[in-house]
Amino acid sequence: MTNSGAPLAGRREWTAFVVLLLPLLLVSMDVSVLFFAIPAISESLHVTGTQQLWIFDIYAFALSGLLITMGSLGDRIGRRKLLLFGAAAFGTASVAAAYAQNAEMLIAARAVLGIGGATLMPSTMALVRTLFRNDKQRTLAIGIWSGAMAGGIALGSVMGGLLLEQFWWGSVFLVNVPAMVLLLILAPLLVPESKDPAPGRFDLLSVPLSMAAVLPVTYGMKEIAADNAVSTLSLLSIAAGLVVGWFFVRRQRTCRHAMIGPELFRHRVFGAGITVNTIATFGMMGSTYFTTQYLQGVLGKGPLEAALWSIAPSLVIGATGPLSTALAQKVDRAYVIAAGFVVAAAGFALLAVAGTDALWTVLAAAAVIGCGIITVMSLVSDMALSATPLEKAGTASSLMETGQEFGGALGMAVFGSIGTAVYRDEVPGTLPATLPQGVAGAVRETLGAAAGAAQQLPRATGEAVLDAAREAFTHGMHLAALGGTAVFVLAAAFTVRALRGHGAAQSAAAENPSVAAEPLG
Repeated sequence: MTNSGAPLAGRREWTAFVVLLLPLLLVSMDVSVLFFAIPAISESLHVTGTQQLWIFDIYAFALSGLLITMGSLGDRIGRRKLLLFGAAAFGTASVAAAYAQNAEMLIAARAVLGIGGATLMPSTMALVRTLFRNDKQRTLAIGIWSGAMAGGIALGSVMGGLLLEQFWWGSVFLVNVPAMVLLLILAPLLVPESKDPAPGRFDLLSVPLSMAAVLPVTYGMKEIAADNAVSTLSLLSIAAGLVVGWFFVRRQRTCRHAMIGPELFRHRVFGAGITVNTIATFGMMGSTYFTTQYLQGVLGKGPLEAALWSIAPSLVIGATGPLSTALAQKVDRAYVIAAGFVVAAAGFALLAVAGTDALWTVLAAAAVIGCGIITVMSLVSDMALSATPLEKAGTASSLMETGQEFGGALGMAVFGSIGTAVYRDEVPGTLPATLPQGVAGAVRETLGAAAGAAQQLPRATGEAVLDAAREAFTHGMHLAALGGTAVFVLAAAFTVRALRGHGAAQSAAAENPSVAAEPLG
């Protein structure tokens, strides 16, 4: 049963939607804005290697560990209220990060940024769900939302590079503050409050259980991605998280006031939607792992130049969400989502034939992959959220976001491990025989290490080393891309089987007139 006859959102609702895009863009940008700033931060604050890793990772750990908790909390206390709390925390932490006097202070500020991000992400999507009751309008809004998220990640790298050319490293954090202040002013005026009118008692025990389930799995996958190898520690960490996850799921099924109520999974669309969304993020982050390194390591472009080139695919990708939602009004969404997977698979196939001097081929592949993935993510997010009760929109959004975090970490780990395995297998047999043993050992590790070692060698030898390293990296990219092609073809088949016949959102079943929502007028 659909909700296409629901009242249409007007200018005020669309203006509120634009306001909600502010935190989305900033949280997305914060994923990549540190890429250029970390060398200056390391020099200014005398950061150790371990501290540098924590500066990067603490944000993701806090974000992923608290998403489920914050989504459920927003349903109880009000999603707009939680959004405003997150905006205040995000803005304050941005100032603290910008003026950090040492690495420990910056790590703590990044942790608070992650907490703020965990409140902002599910709150924005849940509020979009409540702003647009009409199926067509909501589908269009979520399509724009998905495109803005992808654009924010690409924009973060470029903005980071441009700011660092003119200002000190703290500027990459201060850019968040005006947008958060604007959000704090406009959201109370334009965005209506909404929450579950009868949420029941808050399940405190589920908070540490959810964190103890999510964080070890995230940590283990990030360790695999960072080391490009599966270690005992990473496997034990993932296994521990899965064990706690079993207890968490069991509690949600048996507890009277569970954090995640069983009504979320009454429609199979929601569970299948989380799976499909996770697979899409898996491919998105996996392809990004190679394309970013290819532009810098294989083509030899500087960080800012590489970031500017990466904007080109984003311009096409950003327009895909709204276009795919328009198509989904005429065709069963399951087929459109499956087509998105097929398009992304074609992009991976194109990436699999790129040579070591194929800028336009790689950019085209990135654009095709991105268009396919955004088609999937925008439509499946709308389908999944529309199939859940409106009063649980925050919890549903947080589960979708958590799946995306898992998918991204898994994509980096799997694609990175495949690429590194091929690289380390091929490089030793192609290096010059006269290469010193110590240098050869460094070259065998990564493409970046090979580039650094080549600068210290005679020109002819250095070029030979770089050629060998670039060929090996590109071959690893080819094999991983072929794997991505196969995964996405299978995902297309799974989508048709799991979601066919559910092309019309189950929103009428999800709409609950008892949900507390303040009118816009």
